Amino acid sequence: MQVINIGSLNVDHVYQVDHFSRPGESLIARGYARFAGGKGANQSLAIARAGGRVLHFGKIGREGEWMIAPMQEDGVDTSRIIVSDEPGGHAMIQVDPRGQNSIVVFGGTNQRIETAEVDDVLALAALDDIVALQNEISATEHAMRRAAERSLKVCFNAAPFTDAIRGYPLELVSIFFINETEGRELTGRDEAEAIVAEMIAKYPRADIVLTLGEEGALWGRERERARVPIVEATVVDTTGAGDTFIGYALAGLCEGMPMRRALELATHAAAICVSRAGAAASIPYRRELPL
Repeated sequence: MQVINIGSLNVDHVYQVDHFSRPGESLIARGYARFAGGKGANQSLAIARAGGRVLHFGKIGREGEWMIAPMQEDGVDTSRIIVSDEPGGHAMIQVDPRGQNSIVVFGGTNQRIETAEVDDVLALAALDDIVALQNEISATEHAMRRAAERSLKVCFNAAPFTDAIRGYPLELVSIFFINETEGRELTGRDEAEAIVAEMIAKYPRADIVLTLGEEGALWGRERERARVPIVEATVVDTTGAGDTFIGYALAGLCEGMPMRRALELATHAAAICVSRAGAAASIPYRRELPL
């Protein structure tokens, strides 16, 4: 079993700041670093570093071509990454002394993915594969429909949330990874239990994983529920923690773990991630986990 990740590739420009910039303010950064990023790329790296098999499909501009080699070295199948002459995706990330972040993303080539390219990638899938999708690329709706037509399990991370998501065929999704903000947008509910209950009512065949920050995560499916607490860590930078969590959870599922066990594995990985700077650079390897 493998994950076919149809996802974004971004160059992350990370600035250490005393506070997030305010309107009209010229803010001097205390530090700068460049990292490979994008929710899709981060999740693929997390899957690979967790020991899972992952094929990544996406597009990057030539200025970001350097990202491919490190992904290959970590075990990601990058044979389907397309290098384009158009500007690639990138993110401008401010990180404050508490490790919180503020992010501006430019989609670039992530928004130039064509439906025929998606079809070509999905033609490589085996019946037990998982197709992972986020909301940073074009052709997401098409990918959901084509994956479902091939009886593939669709995992959807509804981030970043946009109104377009409401028009996606979400009834085709097998696993949702959402945070509280995304949960409220999808259900109109505020409380975690109510969000999960409403998601299950709308999508009764899906697993719902609701991440709750310092309160951990809540999983639900049909009448089952499970709370998974966080693993305590010194927070340096929260960038990439959600992607690490998702990638490790998917790797665990590919190993045959039950959902709760996969989420416990994911929380340990996310705890290591937040204790380090950067996104891709902070994703731990499986050997670093105590499990």
